[in-house]
Amino acid sequence: MSEISAEQVAHLASLARIDLSPEEITSLTRELGQIVDAVAKVTEVAGPDVPATSHPVPLTNVFREDVIVPGLTVEQALSGAPDREGDWFRVPPILDEE
Repeated sequence: MSEISAEQVAHLASLARIDLSPEEITSLTRELGQIVDAVAKVTEVAGPDVPATSHPVPLTNVFREDVIVPGLTVEQALSGAPDREGDWFRVPPILDEE
């Protein structure tokens, strides 16, 4: 296991202005050691012939092509409107203004 000391964890906590109890420092010392060991193992395996990746599975865009299609005509859009004024929906005023 990596040599992460409780003093290093306490120092990092003070730099981050995090107040840790002695139990939390002990727990974080162990956990950070495990993290450093895991990163070291990956570094050993990832040699110069292994390309860097940001995701283990190739990602592709799942969106459809942006194709322009004809929209509704004014008459189609307003056909179900309860009230209209010319080519506009007519709605009650909300700000006490006409």
